[in-house]
Amino acid sequence: MTVSNPDPSGVHPGVLLRELHHRVTNGVAFAIDLVSAAAIRVEATEAKRALSDVVELLHGYADVHRALATPAGDTLIHAATFIRKLGGGMRRAVLDRMDIQLAFATQSLALQPERCWHLGLVVHELVMHAARHACFDGRAGQIKVKLTRNGALVNCVILDNGSRPARDVSDRELRIAKDIARGLGGRIEQGFGAEFTSIVLSFPLTQRERDANWTIATRQIRAPRRAKAAAPSDAALASRQAADALGGLLSPSRRPVAP
Repeated sequence: MTVSNPDPSGVHPGVLLRELHHRVTNGVAFAIDLVSAAAIRVEATEAKRALSDVVELLHGYADVHRALATPAGDTLIHAATFIRKLGGGMRRAVLDRMDIQLAFATQSLALQPERCWHLGLVVHELVMHAARHACFDGRAGQIKVKLTRNGALVNCVILDNGSRPARDVSDRELRIAKDIARGLGGRIEQGFGAEFTSIVLSFPLTQRERDANWTIATRQIRAPRRAKAAAPSDAALASRQAADALGGLLSPSRRPVAP
């Protein structure tokens, strides 16, 4: 019996993806250099300002591209930090130019590298989808990303203050995000109101992620009790927290939810 090889080249898809990412990164960097040089050479003030604006735009897209790079290694990633870094690039590349504010309300969450990357891909797609289609009706545009964990379930909500009439969206437009969500074992649902639109990504944690988040939460809850008994100085407490690689992954005020 002959079994066909889906990848006759023998090259792992991850290697090809990293190579593609590297080439796009170099291409954007080359474009930035070219436009920057043109901005220096040109004498007209208006043209210089326009070229400088293009450079800033390209830097924003470069930030987004770097943030969406496939993570290396197998160490769990702080998803809230990952998402906020991605948001910074989206602000610089697109949202600031559209006068759309991007806000975050994120609980600490540890995810496996590839799954955190998938979450970032979905968030990027849904935020940009909201920016393209939202009808703000004269209101200041606002998009909020809310990331929470409830036991073994993760909810990521992208909420904007745009109205529904211009937002009737076909499944085709969200197909990629929904495919990635299925890869996480989750799903995407939409909700509409008179002056808001929400898209919710829900997916379960793996057993490794559940164990890690439970351990982190337990450590952080125990730390204040020890601090109260010993009454250490603020400087000593800050030093201890900085030395703890897991410090800050979950607010001490939250009780852990058993996996």
